[in-house]
Amino acid sequence: MDRLQFEVPVRITTAPGLPVEEIYSVEQALDFLQDWPVRRQGSVYQAAFNACFGATVDLVKTEDACRAFMAFCRVSRLLARDMMVRSKRAGEARGLRA
Repeated sequence: MDRLQFEVPVRITTAPGLPVEEIYSVEQALDFLQDWPVRRQGSVYQAAFNACFGATVDLVKTEDACRAFMAFCRVSRLLARDMMVRSKRAGEARGLRA
């Protein structure tokens, strides 16, 4: 497996009624983030971008980059519904509240 590939793809939907897209890797996440409108780039966006870029140069673990990208997608209301349930259950399994 490619070191920059996500263990589980991040499923997003960019608008109601559009099909769900799957982001499989750090590179795909970076491509998506680079196309994000500048006026909508806040601190969560910057954290995700920095984490994904850091993963490409071995400064950040791929798993951490994936988490940062998922957080950005959740805050931006892009995360597909099935991912929200999955991430909530994962948080509960670790003793966290999502």
